[in-house]
Amino acid sequence: MLVAEGAVKIRVLRRQRKSIREIARILEEVSRNTVLRYLRGEELPHYEREAWPGKLDDYKQYIAERMRAAAPEWIPAPVLLWELRALGYPGGVSILKDHLATLRPVAKPEPLIRRRSPGRTARTGA
Repeated sequence: MLVAEGAVKIRVLRRQRKSIREIARILEEVSRNTVLRYLRGEELPHYEREAWPGKLDDYKQYIAERMRAAAPEWIPAPVLLWELRALGYPGGVSILKDHLATLRPVAKPEPLIRRRSPGRTARTGA
């Protein structure tokens, strides 16, 4: 798949009355079929993949319920992994840790207040 710049080059070369075969040769590593596809379409082709079901997908609701029940405390990933393995979870702790990171609330930093002490002045050369 070409980036937008490649698609623009194809159209510019075509306006210069270059043949499809010549455009493919000029751009190198681009087949004639690719050139044709970009010339026929009004917009860039985009490719989408279907989302694969993850190992953790079946257990996300259970994890959310456990974390809600334990609030405000936090259940460590190894403890949850032990519970999930008892339920038949085939994955590892890394996937679980990545998911738990999305559930952890983001702490807002305290605002930084800077104060200057009164009466301090810069030293002069005098």
